[in-house]
Amino acid sequence: MTLVPHRIGVLALDGVVGLDLGTPAQVFGAARDADRRPLYTVDTCTPGGRPVRSSAGFRVLPDHGLDLLATVDTVVLPGLHGSAPMTDGTIDPAVTAALRAAYQRGARIMSICTGAFALAAAGLLDGLPATTHWAYADRFRRLHPTVDLDPDVLFIDAGRVLTSAGVAAGIDLCLHVVRSDHGSAVANGAARRCVVPPWRDGGQAQYIERPVPRTPASGTSATRQWARQRLHEPVTLRELAAHARMSVRTFTRHFRSETGLSPAQWLLQQRTDHARLLLETTDLSVEQVARRAGFGTTAALRQRLHTRIGVSPSAYRRTFRRAGSGTRPDGPPPAPAPGPAPSSGGLRLVAEHP
Repeated sequence: MTLVPHRIGVLALDGVVGLDLGTPAQVFGAARDADRRPLYTVDTCTPGGRPVRSSAGFRVLPDHGLDLLATVDTVVLPGLHGSAPMTDGTIDPAVTAALRAAYQRGARIMSICTGAFALAAAGLLDGLPATTHWAYADRFRRLHPTVDLDPDVLFIDAGRVLTSAGVAAGIDLCLHVVRSDHGSAVANGAARRCVVPPWRDGGQAQYIERPVPRTPASGTSATRQWARQRLHEPVTLRELAAHARMSVRTFTRHFRSETGLSPAQWLLQQRTDHARLLLETTDLSVEQVARRAGFGTTAALRQRLHTRIGVSPSAYRRTFRRAGSGTRPDGPPPAPAPGPAPSSGGLRLVAEHP
């Protein structure tokens, strides 16, 4: 069967953030099916196909103009600094028209970091929940009071409009989209190729003040790894502290400083993630999944999933079990596909200074 990759168009505006610009091509380009075929194509455009300046001292020379947005399945707005959407909340009318036309014909619209300012300026976030980098939350609220802004989360999926917080949260959002489109196994494979965590929940706090441990021995990393291998067991706080060779009070303080969560919250998050993975990638019964993930009963698992994502285990499984999405999350990285090397998203970068 012929595979038709999902087409993604990245719209770079003046002041585009370099890391955000490269994130979609990197993450979506790493998503492959079981036969190692690419599941997405990524191209970059600018208004008029003209060069735009980045926020890091180079210009972006795209391969496309705004007409690209009339043909793609998903539009991504990377972050930007210092341009009109951020300074006065306005945007080129041609950009607004292209974005609205893409949305009206059914395209998915995404922003990374301060790219949300451009979406809001185009009127695509009115009345919707959205997020952006926490440092710009006050400015965003002043410019766009009709948007339901939540600056305390990594990303928000509001259906066909998705927004993310700053820097690495754009990676989280792209992986979330891969996971939603093709299931956990494909997303985990893409994450491995990008050498990033496969899943950080969108509701996780943007900013965790994490002091650097004085010595490796003072951290809780080894205990967290130990606990992950025992999610099916009723691990207690006292057992965690004993494994780390700390008092309960000291262990709890170190644990929260390193993860931003209490041990109990972290364990619940790990068990939920493990249950989701089992639902997506195995044929175990819901009762078996509940036991292996440490929930004990199907009722406990059902309540947790409903609280966290609003669906039952069975409904979650139906949504994420995709035929043919079985790139093994623990398998080796795929060999390069034959043929020409993939592009870096249809753009060229030119230094501003020799």
